Amino acid sequence: MRLVQLSRGGDRRVAVVENGRLQLLATRSSYALAQEAIQKKERLTAIVAKHLGQETLAYDPVYAGDSDWRLLPSFDHPNDPAHCMVSGTGLTHKASAENRAAMHKQTAELTDSMRMYQMGLEGGNPPAGQIGIQPEWFYKGDGSIVRAHGEDLEVPPYGWDGGEEPEIAGAYVISPDGVPFCVGLTVANEFSDHRMEKKNYLYLAPSKLRNCSIGPELVVGENAFDNVPGTVKILRGAQCCWQKSIRSGEANMSYSVANLEHHHFKYAAHCRAGDAHIHFFGADAFSFGEGLALEDGDTMEVSFPSFGRPLRNRLTIRRGPEKLVSVPKL
Repeated sequence: MRLVQLSRGGDRRVAVVENGRLQLLATRSSYALAQEAIQKKERLTAIVAKHLGQETLAYDPVYAGDSDWRLLPSFDHPNDPAHCMVSGTGLTHKASAENRAAMHKQTAELTDSMRMYQMGLEGGNPPAGQIGIQPEWFYKGDGSIVRAHGEDLEVPPYGWDGGEEPEIAGAYVISPDGVPFCVGLTVANEFSDHRMEKKNYLYLAPSKLRNCSIGPELVVGENAFDNVPGTVKILRGAQCCWQKSIRSGEANMSYSVANLEHHHFKYAAHCRAGDAHIHFFGADAFSFGEGLALEDGDTMEVSFPSFGRPLRNRLTIRRGPEKLVSVPKL
């Protein structure tokens, strides 16, 4: 089952994607559906079925931006973006680890990036019930940074660059008694400042503090996440200036999702009742690793067909000098 979130004026709804149409629910958010499923101890798909209405919309005009209804991120905290943590795990896919290693390689020795990837190969996919090796982890921001399909991703004046990172992300909610539940998986563009990261790997943390996007669809229920083929493209005007086949899923990752989840939610601060989480599982490839610098107006497209329609976002570069922030004393 695939869900979208959309709004029209002050009206906000969830809809099920079905044969080119969107069947609307009375519910305002996937978050609310998930909390109801936790409360009633039922499957999320069963809760969705109870809320299905008769009203439907054609999906094509909504997806194209030609409707009064507009797509929202496929998952969020509808009441307070500050209570949605956005984070991720890098070096889970070989191509990404090789790109990262190439950025920082100065000697013939194995880089820290490749060491981390190899650690994942050796201990990142433990037997069920056991704890595996800890992965890389990074913080991107709160829910206010998340953009929907069709919205721009921005390079701020203090940014050095902006580039796509085509991924799958997990959406989670924390129950009233502090237990994390996976709501579903969604196509994602983690979007980072790769030039800043390349300057010095200790700049990784600030290079991640940027917009990102997820959607347009949230896949819920029992869905295999073993071998997920996809495509990433950079469109410049009417031309495709770069394209690559990519693969995600656990067959292509050095860390299992269960292990990533353990190491994210082992922290008490990440299990605060009522919070939402969006966690990126890592990219297989990105254009910066092959020497492409994105330009203002380029469109980034991430497609994993088994996870719904492609996610498209335009790049906007905010020109001008960086503004000095002066902090007054109280």
